[in-house]
Amino acid sequence: MVAADTPPGTLGTVRNAALLLDLLSEGPAHHQLTDLAQASRLSLPTVHRLLRSLMVAGLVEQDTRSSRYSLGPDLVRLSERYLARMPLLQVLGPYLVELRNRTTATVGVALLVAVDVVYVERIDGADVGGIFRRTHRSLPAHATAAGRVLLGRAGPGAWKQHEANGWPLDAADCQAWGEAGHLAAPLDELDGSVEVAVPILDALGRASAALVATGAPPAFTQARLVADVVPHLARIAERVSGTVGHA
Repeated sequence: MVAADTPPGTLGTVRNAALLLDLLSEGPAHHQLTDLAQASRLSLPTVHRLLRSLMVAGLVEQDTRSSRYSLGPDLVRLSERYLARMPLLQVLGPYLVELRNRTTATVGVALLVAVDVVYVERIDGADVGGIFRRTHRSLPAHATAAGRVLLGRAGPGAWKQHEANGWPLDAADCQAWGEAGHLAAPLDELDGSVEVAVPILDALGRASAALVATGAPPAFTQARLVADVVPHLARIAERVSGTVGHA
């Protein structure tokens, strides 16, 4: 991702700061100043001033030993506050518990954020043994059922953005994803788990989120998830669709 022309009525400084945050979110945990300048096509002094300003805000931090930069902890606080204020998650809360109890599958909610699908809510199913741990909650959208459900309905602009990030998509596939009432896809090859997802539509008919269920053999197969769980997902998605303006 590189700097682009500043749209009319916006601040280039803010655009450049957002660009650096995006670059810091990719690749290694810590980045050198020179690498960030090269990737952003901004001058070294400009990148240094922006990083210092972002550090003051807690959005970026610098390793004292290597002097390299990484994302800052205040992003976590802002993210949690954003999620806590999402009307859709507030509405879905009671339904997720009901959905998990009825299906015994692991259920959750996913959002499309740029080229990634981000899982913002999760309730473990009865088949999940031990302690669940995942070091990240976002995956490339095209690689998951939830991401495909949302990406297909996001339109050509989102497809082009995906392609610009190195993941070329077939327009026919994207259109088919957007027309599907539900989608299923493997989630983890190691345990054979499968994900099924249905879209949740906002008041304008746009897919604001995906309602998701996952399971792994022997308790769940893709056929069982589609036959037994998808109807429950669709019922709840229809019930809450249109009740909130946006996700």
